[in-house]
Amino acid sequence: MKKPDHPPQPLRKAVALKYNPAEHSAPVVAAKGQGHVAERILELAREHGVPVQEEPSLIEVLSKLDIDQEIPPELYALVAEVLSFVYRADRRMKEWETAHG
Repeated sequence: MKKPDHPPQPLRKAVALKYNPAEHSAPVVAAKGQGHVAERILELAREHGVPVQEEPSLIEVLSKLDIDQEIPPELYALVAEVLSFVYRADRRMKEWETAHG
């Protein structure tokens, strides 16, 4: 049997965060998974217009947290970068919809 020319790709991972200041003091892990579950998380995000930020090192760290667990303070700066991306993407989408809608 011939070996493949390239190693198999690692399973894709995804972590979804949610943040409701009335309920939590920090964002919490809403969903996480790898392989087919990760693909479904990403698919649902796209279907619902949720911006997706792919940052492998952050996903690796966040995937170690439990569902409904608040992110620890040492991850605030990294998650703030992601949230900044999300807010900018959301603002641009609204501006585009206003201009073209």
